[in-house]
Amino acid sequence: MRVCVIFNPTARGEKARRFRRHLDAIGTESTLKLTAAAGDARRLAREAIGEGFEVVVAAGGDGTLNEVVNGIGDAPNGFDLACLGVLPLGTVNVFARELAIPIKLDAAWAAIRRGRETRIDLPAVAYRSKGVPQRACFAQLAGAGLDARAIELVQWQLKKKIGSLAYIVAGLKALLGDQSRITAAGGGHSAMGELVLIGNGRLYGGQFRLFPKAHLCDGLLEVCVFPRVNWFTLARCGPSLLLRGTLPASAVKVFQTESLTLTSPSLTPLEVDGELIGHLPATFSVQRSRLRVIIP
Repeated sequence: MRVCVIFNPTARGEKARRFRRHLDAIGTESTLKLTAAAGDARRLAREAIGEGFEVVVAAGGDGTLNEVVNGIGDAPNGFDLACLGVLPLGTVNVFARELAIPIKLDAAWAAIRRGRETRIDLPAVAYRSKGVPQRACFAQLAGAGLDARAIELVQWQLKKKIGSLAYIVAGLKALLGDQSRITAAGGGHSAMGELVLIGNGRLYGGQFRLFPKAHLCDGLLEVCVFPRVNWFTLARCGPSLLLRGTLPASAVKVFQTESLTLTSPSLTPLEVDGELIGHLPATFSVQRSRLRVIIP
């Protein structure tokens, strides 16, 4: 089994430092490709498929993971030719948590070496960036409105210092601004709100089960629509999230669908797997059992 590991050498944090200490050992069992700029992981993953690698490993956070998934998809028959592996080195690592991939590097690498494979659904979104039509795949989740605006406001130096708390700081800043009105329509459902979250898996932001009925292999996306996002919503939802990791059922509208359209009359940011990619309108779809992933 030929394995290619894609890693950002400028990544900081204790997980990245531990990874560097294991570079010699990992390098004897795989080919290491280093990124130098945003977008490199996607290009390197596409090249790895052309070079005949059977496993392409994203060594990083959910952003690196998303680039690698899209790079595999960029290659002809990429999803048929290669599996995705994950070495979770990021701040939150939502997708790794969803699949119970070990956070400890040794255990995660051992799982990749064993090569146990499963297939999960692969969502995709069509949207516009700077007026140009685009399409992107994602593994775990997407969002439009407040959470995408928070990602836009994250101060990366602060993130390096305080980790996932930087997203909370940015979210509070986003809460102070004007909110978009978003219409979500799909599967015979329609709802309007100021924040829309879309889940392929159950988890959001770490251990929060915002999509309790979601399943990675059911061919459906779970949509969570917040009618309002303000201080009252925060006070209403915060205790339930912190104590139980779930939202109060009465605070949101939740439905499942095979496809979804999001529209807004204002300029509304869009994120996938925690990475800002563009703005609404956006159309979501899902391919059942399309992505091959190595799991423990």
